[in-house]
Amino acid sequence: MSEAGRVPSPAAPPEVAAAAPDERKGKEPERDKLPPIVSAGAGAPAGLDRGSKGQISTFSSFISTVNQKKEAAENRSSPTHLVFPNIKNVRDLPPICLDVRQKQRVSIDSLPSEMKAPVLPESVLPNQAKTMKDFQEDIEKVKSSGDWKAVHDFYLATFDSFPELNAAFKKDATASFNTIEDSGINAKFVNAVYDALLNTPQDIQKTVLKGIINSLLQEWKGPRTKDDLRAYFILLQNPQFNNTSTYVIYAHLLRQIATLVEADHHFLVHWFKKLSQKRFKQLVERLLQFISLRLFPAKPEEFPPITKCSWWIPSASKVLALLNTANSLVHPPLIPYTDFYNSTLDHIDLMEEYHTWQSFGNSHRFSFCQYPFVISIAAKKTIIQRDSEQQMISIARQSLVDKVSRRQKPDMNMLFLNMKVRRTHLVSDSLDELTRKRADLKKKLKVTFVGEAGLDMGGLTKEWFLLLIRQIFHPDYGMFTYHKDSHCHWFSSFKCDNYSEFRLVGILMGLAVYNSITLDIRFPPCCYKKLLSPPIIPSDQNIPVGICSVTTDDLCQIMPELAHGLSELLSYEGNVEEDFYSTFQVFQEEFGIIKSYNLKPGGDKIPVTNQNRKEYVQLYIDFLLNKSIYKQFAAFYYGFHSVCASNALMLLRPEEVEILVCGSPELDMHALQRSTQYDGYAKTDLTIRYFWDVVLGFPLDLQKKLLHFTTGSDRVPVGGMADLNFKISKNETSTNWLPVAHTCFNQLCLPPYKSKKDLKQKLIIGISNSEGFGLE
Repeated sequence: MSEAGRVPSPAAPPEVAAAAPDERKGKEPERDKLPPIVSAGAGAPAGLDRGSKGQISTFSSFISTVNQKKEAAENRSSPTHLVFPNIKNVRDLPPICLDVRQKQRVSIDSLPSEMKAPVLPESVLPNQAKTMKDFQEDIEKVKSSGDWKAVHDFYLATFDSFPELNAAFKKDATASFNTIEDSGINAKFVNAVYDALLNTPQDIQKTVLKGIINSLLQEWKGPRTKDDLRAYFILLQNPQFNNTSTYVIYAHLLRQIATLVEADHHFLVHWFKKLSQKRFKQLVERLLQFISLRLFPAKPEEFPPITKCSWWIPSASKVLALLNTANSLVHPPLIPYTDFYNSTLDHIDLMEEYHTWQSFGNSHRFSFCQYPFVISIAAKKTIIQRDSEQQMISIARQSLVDKVSRRQKPDMNMLFLNMKVRRTHLVSDSLDELTRKRADLKKKLKVTFVGEAGLDMGGLTKEWFLLLIRQIFHPDYGMFTYHKDSHCHWFSSFKCDNYSEFRLVGILMGLAVYNSITLDIRFPPCCYKKLLSPPIIPSDQNIPVGICSVTTDDLCQIMPELAHGLSELLSYEGNVEEDFYSTFQVFQEEFGIIKSYNLKPGGDKIPVTNQNRKEYVQLYIDFLLNKSIYKQFAAFYYGFHSVCASNALMLLRPEEVEILVCGSPELDMHALQRSTQYDGYAKTDLTIRYFWDVVLGFPLDLQKKLLHFTTGSDRVPVGGMADLNFKISKNETSTNWLPVAHTCFNQLCLPPYKSKKDLKQKLIIGISNSEGFGLE
C-alpha cells in the first residue's frame, strides 16, 4: 500500500486515501460495485468537456491492427489487458478500496528498507538518437516543407513501448536513477513533445495512442523496474487524455498505476511533487474531469456501460490520492487543497456514499468518502448536517419512547436542548445547563433568557452564542490570551483547579457546527489540527488527545516574534552555547510569579549548543503548543467531540473545520447584494442604490467591518452569502442618526439618507465605532 493510499488514522489528516490491493495474491474477488448515483443522463458540467485540438475518433476501428497473437495471449493470461466495449468476459482486477478504521498510518518517508522496491536490473534500452533540439528542428522544418515524416517516425518509435519511452526521455540511458529525488526524465523534452503533439495531424495522434495501447498490453510478472515507473509517469502527462474518445485507454493506464505496489507509489509520489505547478494542475484537472464525465456523461454511448467499467472511478481516485499526497509534501503546496474538490460530487447521493463508507469499510464497495479530499466543503457540510439531523431525530425519538414506556405524558420540550439562562450569570448558568443536560446535546438547541418573553426562532440562540463568546474571550476573563501580532486567541497556560469552562467553549463550538451557526472566534490553524488529533475520541481514556506534531510555522501563526527568534537561533552561524547561554529550560509568568519548566529531564543543566539547538527548538514549540496547555485543550477537545462525535469528522481537514466553525474569509459583496431581502425598502429605492454603490466601492477592510457590524462575524457561512439571510430594513428616524444592526437576525436598519455622501459618512462612522455585535 502506498503512502497516498493510507487511510487516515484517528490521528492523521483525512486527505490521503485508498490502498491498492496486491493483485498477485490468490483468486481475484468480484468486481467492485459503485454505489447508486444520480442518473447518468444529465449533461456534463460546463467547462468539463474540454478536448485537445482536433477531436480524435474512437479506436475500435484500428484496435484490430494490434498484433493478434499478442492480444490473444494477453486476453488469456494478463491481469492488465485492455477492456474495450466490444470485448466480453474479461477479468477484473481486485477492487481499490480502503479500511476507514485502520489504526496506524505509515509515513512514506519512513518506509522500512525491505518495503521499498528492490533494485531490479534495468533493461537495455534501444538507441534513440533524437535530442530535444533535433525534435524542435524537425517541427520547424514542417512549417516550410509540410512533410511530417520525420516527426511521425519519432512519435511512432517513441510511444511504441516502455523501453522506447525511456530511450527517448531518459537523461542518461545507462544510469538507473533509482531514487525518489530524481525521476531521471528530461521534463523539458517531455513537455515539448506533448505540446507539439496536439498540433500534429490526426494520423500521428492515432499512432501515439496505438503505441500506448501496445505498451499497456505488454504482460509483466513480478515487480516493476524504475524504467516502467518512468513510462507510467510520462504517459500520465499525455494531453490527449483530455478527450473523452481516449478514456478507454486512459482508464487502463490509471488502473495499472493504481494497482502498483506501495513502494512503487512511493517513487511516483515524490516524482509528482517535482512537476511544475502548471503541469501538476493539468494532471489533477484531467483526472477530475474523467471522474465527472464518467458520472455524468454528455454522450453516454461514448463509454462502456457503468457495470462493465466499475473500476474506472476507483482507479482515477487512487491516482488522484497519489497526487494529493505529493501536493501535501510540498511547502507551500503546488496547488491549493481546494483544487482537488470535484463539485460534480455535490450532485450525487452523498449520504449513500457516507453510509457505504460507514458500513463496508475495506470491502468490495467503493465510496468517495474514502477519498475525502475530492469532496467539497459544501458537500461535507451537507453530510455532517444530515448525519447530525439523523442523530437529533434518533435521540429525540428515544426520549419520547422512554417517556411513553413509563406511562408519562409526552412533552414537546423534550425534543429539544432547552437552555434557560440569566444574562447576569451567563457563563455559570450555561455551564450548569449543559452539564445537567449533557444527554441532550445532540437535540435541536433552543435558548430562553430568564425573565424575558420571546420564542426562540433562531435569534435568541445566536444572541446566546455571541454574548457567551464575547464574555469568555474577554482578556479580563483569563481563559484565553489575545496575541495582537497574529490577531488570534490562544489557550492560557495558567494552572487551575477546574477546566470545565474550557469544556464549555468546546461544547459551544460543537453546538455551532451542529446547529449551523457561524462563530466569531479567532483561533490559529494549529488549534483545528489539534482538534482532529484524533478525529474520533479514543476508547482508551489513557490515550492523550489534542497532541499533534508542531513546527515553527505553527508557532508563527500565534507568536510570530518568538517563532522568528527561534528560526534565527537555528540559522545562527556563531557559537550558540557561548553567545546565548541558554539551557533546556523555559520560563513563564503566572499571576505575577515567574515559573521555570525543564524541556527534558535535567534540562536546566543542559546547555543549548550548535549540535542540539534543533532539539531545543522542537521541544520548546512542543511545550508551548502541546504540553503547557494539555489539560485546558483536552477539556476543550472533549467538549467539542461530546457534541460532534461523528465519523464524518474524519472527512475534514483542519482548515475545513475552521470554515465550518467560523465561516470563510472570502467575501463576495455582489452575491450579498443579489440575496439581500428588504423591509420597508424596494431594491430600486434611491437609498438602497446609494447603499450598494458605497458598499461595493469599499475596500476589503470596510466590507469586513460592515459584515461584522451586521452579523457578528466578518466571515461567510459555507453556503455563501445567500445563507446569511441578510436584510435591510427602513428605519423611520432622523437622517442624522447612524445605522443600527440587529446582529441576531443579520439585519441592518438604515435611515432614508438623502445623499450618497451622507449615507457613506454615517455608515463608515457606524461600522467603525461599533464593537461589532450591535445587539438590541
